[in-house]
Amino acid sequence: MDALHRSGCPINLTLEILGDRWSLIIIRDIMFGNRRHFRELLQKSEEGIASNILADRLKRLVERGLLTRDDDPTHKQKAVYSLTEMAIDLVPLFAHMGAWGRKHLPVSEELSIRAELLEEGGPKLWEDFMDELRARHLGKVLLPGTPSVLGRLTQAYLAVVERKKSE
Repeated sequence: MDALHRSGCPINLTLEILGDRWSLIIIRDIMFGNRRHFRELLQKSEEGIASNILADRLKRLVERGLLTRDDDPTHKQKAVYSLTEMAIDLVPLFAHMGAWGRKHLPVSEELSIRAELLEEGGPKLWEDFMDELRARHLGKVLLPGTPSVLGRLTQAYLAVVERKKSE
């Protein structure tokens, strides 16, 4: 094994990139929240990430090839973060982690509804979502009229939030 890694085990190598407290949360927020700017990731974080940690993890995720960072054409001082194919390939992992969390942990209904829909939709829904992410982040063209998986997941989340407010 080379000096950069503890071992060549695929689980170890994955954890060396994604095993810290924040990396998957940042990818989740970009993937499921469509948060593409530093300020959005900072201010809309459910978990309350600190700005220095966010900056460090974004830099690492770009260096490791999970995100790209481009200048925002609408604002000179902003950057836009995009998922790479490597990050988009994590959709099934997120679906399995969400299903596991729903089964074994005291999740909130509003924050677990997307995981429930991904679990119910299975690999076909995951593939559709991955194609949508490729369109949003990599420029892939989708067929006109292709339904938005992110839209469906977001609507389900908002419906639960609204229902909870009226209870």
